[in-house]
Amino acid sequence: MTDNRRSIYNPIQKDTVVFLKTAAETNGQYTLVEVELADGGGVGLHYHKTYSEKFNCIEGEVQVALGKNMYQLKPGQQALAEPNVNHLFRNRSGKPCKFRVELRPASRGFEQSLQIGYGLASDGLTNKKGFPKDKLALAWLFDISESNLPGWMSIFEFILRKQAKKARSKGIDKTLIEKYVRF
Repeated sequence: MTDNRRSIYNPIQKDTVVFLKTAAETNGQYTLVEVELADGGGVGLHYHKTYSEKFNCIEGEVQVALGKNMYQLKPGQQALAEPNVNHLFRNRSGKPCKFRVELRPASRGFEQSLQIGYGLASDGLTNKKGFPKDKLALAWLFDISESNLPGWMSIFEFILRKQAKKARSKGIDKTLIEKYVRF
């Protein structure tokens, strides 16, 4: 049975994330979420410097790219994106899929960024691709999720990090946490 207090839904991306274990519950060891991803959904190419992401398929099929290799995971199969490895995940199977993602070590910023991003989408405060309309909020969410852009796109990171700092100075971070972070 799903604990609805720990389940978030994104009406733009049409996916659900259930927080199974948070940083607080694992003493910072790991974050564990279960994702039900609609066909056509996913997250584009990125990487993290401070944590790994392990993808474990439960139902359906999920594609995971690690570096230049694309893997089609079926139930019971997994893939590991180590720190500094470009990766993405997506569903192109024609039906929903379900998988778990484990971050090691845990990332409280990742946990908060999902809750806030999905909350903004539910409140109609994102564009049709699911990105926050408020550019300072977008930059701050990018920053706290510890995401990084690969290749030539990395030139935008300096601007995003600077805008994230501006968001903090204006108190946007505190406002978003207060409104959307439930656990």
